Amino acid sequence: MTLPSSATPTPRGRPAPVLTHVLRAERLTPGLVRVVLGGPGLMPFVPDERADSYVKLMFLPAGPRPLSADGRVDIEAVKAALPDGVAPRLRAYTVRRFDRAALELTLDVVVHGTEGLAGPWAARVRGGEEALVVGPGGGWSPAPDVDHHLLVGDASALPAIAVALERLPADARGWALVEVQGPEHELPLTAPPGLEVRWVHASPAAPGRRLVAATLDLPWPAGRVGAFVHGEAGAVRDVRRYLRLERGLPRTDLSASGYWRVGVDDEGWRSTKREWTTAIEQQEQAAGLP
Repeated sequence: MTLPSSATPTPRGRPAPVLTHVLRAERLTPGLVRVVLGGPGLMPFVPDERADSYVKLMFLPAGPRPLSADGRVDIEAVKAALPDGVAPRLRAYTVRRFDRAALELTLDVVVHGTEGLAGPWAARVRGGEEALVVGPGGGWSPAPDVDHHLLVGDASALPAIAVALERLPADARGWALVEVQGPEHELPLTAPPGLEVRWVHASPAAPGRRLVAATLDLPWPAGRVGAFVHGEAGAVRDVRRYLRLERGLPRTDLSASGYWRVGVDDEGWRSTKREWTTAIEQQEQAAGLP
């Protein structure tokens, strides 16, 4: 992810997870489940102030969860009890909402049937289930001084786009393009009158391709543009190339990151994402872009 100059990266170093429980779950669309977590474990939680504030859900095999003195899970003790070759698995989700008074943390989780790890978990929870939360982190918010906003993403980026739209001032202008599987996957979104939300229906055979085409078809406005481009890695790469090479968008006005990649699980994608990002940056440098 490329951070705007006004953003400060969240310091690295993973805090111990806090133990929460599912309070309730609601299926918003066939492919999106809203999970609300709560409990005293959230007492010390302070969400990142940026629009893409996120936490990571930690998935472990069934077993006891030793707590440290501050109420966090003693993850080192948990790891020591795991069988050889078994490690905690993490999945990142945008903080859709955090209610400090009620100690409720709301996450929207994409579900692809029985595929994946967090999706099937979110689809089956009803209330009372344990959830380990790590975080928060964050790196981007809509810049207040651009002339137009461009928000581009698929279902995985929809929660962050929704938060950003809600935070924009009433006079904001621009577009939000969101790729979903079909009309039944669309959600009501709150956006300023001058910012148009367009839904793109994905091709099952080529996720992200129609989103790229829809982005390239937009009329390019005069003035400064601030862009947020997140979702499937191939689509993000192509939109970023267009914005940087053809439109000359400065890196400081662009937040772009592949949340996932076709044909690769989350662990596999994270193991290669740094090299993927480096290759894109080298291409931009070779083209003479700062």
